[in-house]
Amino acid sequence: MGTMHNLQLALTSGIGPILARRLITALGSAQRVCAASIHELQMAEGIGNTRARAIYQSLKETADEVPRELERSRQAGIEIITIDDNRYPPLLRTIPDPPLVLYLMGTIEPRDLHALAIVGSRRCSYYGREQAERFAALLAGAGLTVVSGGARGIDSSAHRGALSHPQGRTIAVLGCGMDIVYPPENASLFKQIAGRGAVLSEYPLGTPPLQENFPRRNRIVSGMSRGVLVVEADERSGALITARQCIDDHNRQVFALPGRVDNPLSTGPHELIRQGAVLTRGLEDILSELGPLPAELESTLPPLEPIEATEPAEPPPGKPLNINISPAGQQILSQLDGQSISVDQLIEQTGLPAQQVLQELTYLTLKGLAKRVDGQSYARTKR
Repeated sequence: MGTMHNLQLALTSGIGPILARRLITALGSAQRVCAASIHELQMAEGIGNTRARAIYQSLKETADEVPRELERSRQAGIEIITIDDNRYPPLLRTIPDPPLVLYLMGTIEPRDLHALAIVGSRRCSYYGREQAERFAALLAGAGLTVVSGGARGIDSSAHRGALSHPQGRTIAVLGCGMDIVYPPENASLFKQIAGRGAVLSEYPLGTPPLQENFPRRNRIVSGMSRGVLVVEADERSGALITARQCIDDHNRQVFALPGRVDNPLSTGPHELIRQGAVLTRGLEDILSELGPLPAELESTLPPLEPIEATEPAEPPPGKPLNINISPAGQQILSQLDGQSISVDQLIEQTGLPAQQVLQELTYLTLKGLAKRVDGQSYARTKR
């Protein structure tokens, strides 16, 4: 029943997310809003008689559309989840204007609380595509879900980078109805994403990819994420809208990748860095600067990946834990003890590439098996 009334509000002309929240607050529930009289609708802040009459009429007209929308979604294999559903992304629920409903293919999982958005220009450079894929793969390897907008350029590269990791998860937020594939060349990519994460939209079926839809879509990309990484963006890019929403509206961290000073697509990231965004060169810059979750969600934060220990909690020195970490991670862990050791020493002792050592150290730190002592020195965590 809650799905039907929330969907009715979402489909009703003249009711956006902010007004819907005001109406529900005033009347107590979506069901009561849908059944309200003109006089009752005026109880919401800013609703006069003329507007109340228009909303009342629109709600009546939309009532017949709800069962048809539900049936069309069912036939297309699309779920509709509402803001009251326990599967609704918890971080998204905390923004000022969360969508009442989400159309969904795939799954939203508790571990998606560990999400980072990667955004940037559709007309990106080779460097931009390369870095978007690289960072997405690194984030996926560290257990984070990569969120982006499913568009050409940086977005698509970020999704592909996350999927390149065997356990990588990614979420694409569309600026059109779920039954419309845009851009059309991403049809197979969206199928892969739905199988390893989720494709979602707040827009009703049949909604075309209108230009005005995408800034509104961007608040969901930011709202679902603990932070946003901007790879390439000129002064008018929608990626900057996402970044500003992340800072101003959602109180989340913004990261920016520096680029060539003579590339116009570097303008956006460089300006964000001047304004206080984290200058991002590697995975460590992101993981060390991620802000805390809202207090009400902190206790619900799931582990990045369960660790199933089959050895004693405190193994003999030098013996790697037989747990779900890579051989390279075990090799690095075997070199760690209670005393700090520099990254350079680990590279020398393991013979592994520097980038791999840094990536594995980040993973071990997130698992609670290692800790950064200072700068580029690490030690084993007592367990």
